[in-house]
Amino acid sequence: MTSTLSESTWQKSLAQAIRDPRQLISQLRLPESLLPPALNTVQSFPLMVPLSYLNRIEPGNPEDPLLKQVLPVNYENQTVPGFSDDAVGDLKVRTTPGILHKYQGRALLMVSGACAINCRYCFRRHYPYRDEPRTLAEWEPVWDALSADTSIQEVILSGGDPLLLTDLRLQELCERISEIPHVKRLRIHSRMPVVLPDRIHSGLLELFQRLAEHGTLVWMVIHANHPNEIAEDVETALKQLVSAGIPVLNQSVLLKGINDSVDALVSLSERLINLGVTPYYLHQLDRVAGAAHFEVPEEQGRVIIHELRRRLPGYAVPQYVREIAGESHKVSLLG
Repeated sequence: MTSTLSESTWQKSLAQAIRDPRQLISQLRLPESLLPPALNTVQSFPLMVPLSYLNRIEPGNPEDPLLKQVLPVNYENQTVPGFSDDAVGDLKVRTTPGILHKYQGRALLMVSGACAINCRYCFRRHYPYRDEPRTLAEWEPVWDALSADTSIQEVILSGGDPLLLTDLRLQELCERISEIPHVKRLRIHSRMPVVLPDRIHSGLLELFQRLAEHGTLVWMVIHANHPNEIAEDVETALKQLVSAGIPVLNQSVLLKGINDSVDALVSLSERLINLGVTPYYLHQLDRVAGAAHFEVPEEQGRVIIHELRRRLPGYAVPQYVREIAGESHKVSLLG
């Protein structure tokens, strides 16, 4: 299956995304009382909601689980002990500008400082993206560092969202990575197949297939938290990735009032596996400043996972994990 969309399609969709809380609240017919806190909070972390995602939100419902992921609220301005700007210790493992080297055999590249949607629980909402490489010349030390470290077999493109790069820029980066003999896998972490599914088009799929043909297998890791996010256009995008031979995994974050129920997560896993997408991780919330109101107690998360095991086949149950700064791997919360 190939896409009839082009690069200009998703770029037009991105340009139409909602950035003003007034427009968000007006179009969704939400109570006006939500506007002052939203206007106050976007000063520190902007609003960004693509129209495709907006259309999945129930109008007039302040408790909609998708709305809660994007609506700025006053809770984000509270100072809560234990919540910090660098919740997972990214800055301590920044070995070279552009590279985070947390895990053995893998290197993460910060290739973009922006996303197609601003999730209010984002663990990198305070990250200093301005300090990362931008021009191709500024990326040269990254290629030198990756080439020199023969232990690195996998490179992860992250940010921000790497699929926010143009196809040409993405191709340039991917081809430089594929030229490094010891790098065998390229993993792309992106929310765009879920929030801006227009991004998946034939040109992008062909790029991934060419990389695989030359020995660098592309893995796509998407991010969906709730079954309502898997709309018809998202299903189409995910089917295209799977049909192109690209392994697709999903990561979710356990979020209070959004997906902290067995029914929501069972439904999400079933929607994913029916599309050929593997539920990969269920993350305990990263304790980033501004996101404390989303935190679910770990014991509640364990209860949910045990019930998922009862109701789903094993391959449909995500690993329940927390990322702890300084640890060399994700930490299982099931012991």
